[in-house]
Parts: sequence; structure tokens; C-alpha cells
Amino acid sequence: MKRSLRDRVATRIARSQRDVFLTRDFADLSDEDQIIRALRALVTQRSLVRLGKGVYAKARASRISGRPVLANAAGFQLVAQEALTRLGVKWQATDAQRAYAEGRSTQVPVNPVVKVVGRFARKLRYGNSVLLIERQPSAGRLR
Repeated sequence: MKRSLRDRVATRIARSQRDVFLTRDFADLSDEDQIIRALRALVTQRSLVRLGKGVYAKARASRISGRPVLANAAGFQLVAQEALTRLGVKWQATDAQRAYAEGRSTQVPVNPVVKVVGRFARKLRYGNSVLLIERQPSAGRLR
């Protein structure tokens, strides 16, 4: 019996150690339009959440509301950083995040922010949280 594309995508996601998936991760299964439809069906089933164009994250049902929440307990900041890495974007923690991590500050960074080197135009969001991008000028660029 032949399994549906949605089932094959769901199986691959369940077996993976990753939290973030790109549409190109499933390019060997079918064409892009069918992959997007399968991923959209998994979002409807609440086993995935869409973070941005072509970027999805594992989800689970909230015990309180039943709504889908990120499967990674570390939260949106780390999932967004994994998404940037998977997209091939060079990023680094902001000065405020480094100061907190090194114990130089007691201010806990609240908003998800990263410094990006080079170009990055996508929006990554989860619920009401939007990943904020600080631009870091490239070393080879004239001012």
C-alpha cells in the first residue's frame, strides 16, 4: 500500500532530531507545490508551526489551551537561531545577550534579537514574537 506524501513527510519529521525544517528538506519526495500542501496539512493538524516562508518547526499541543506550541522547550529564540543556521545566514548573539550570558548584566533579554552579517530579508515569527534583526556591517564593505 502506497503511503501519502503527507504521511511520508510526517514520518521524516518525527524521526528527525532537528526542530526546524525547510521545504527543500523534502525535495526528494515530490515537487515544491505538493510539499508545501503537505506541510500546510501538518500545520492544520498542529504537528508543525510555520515560522516564515519555507520555514517550519516541530510543534506539540499545549496542555492548557490545546493550541500548537513549539516542541523545543527552549523557546522561539533558539528555534529562530536554528532556522537562521539552516538557511545559511551568518548570525551572532547581541551585545546584551552576551553580557547576560557572561554575568556582566542581570538584565534578561526579553525580545528575540540576533545580529546578522550580510543580507537577510525574511521575517521569522511565532505567535506574537517576531525575530528582530540587528545589522552588522560586512568587513569588506565601504562606508
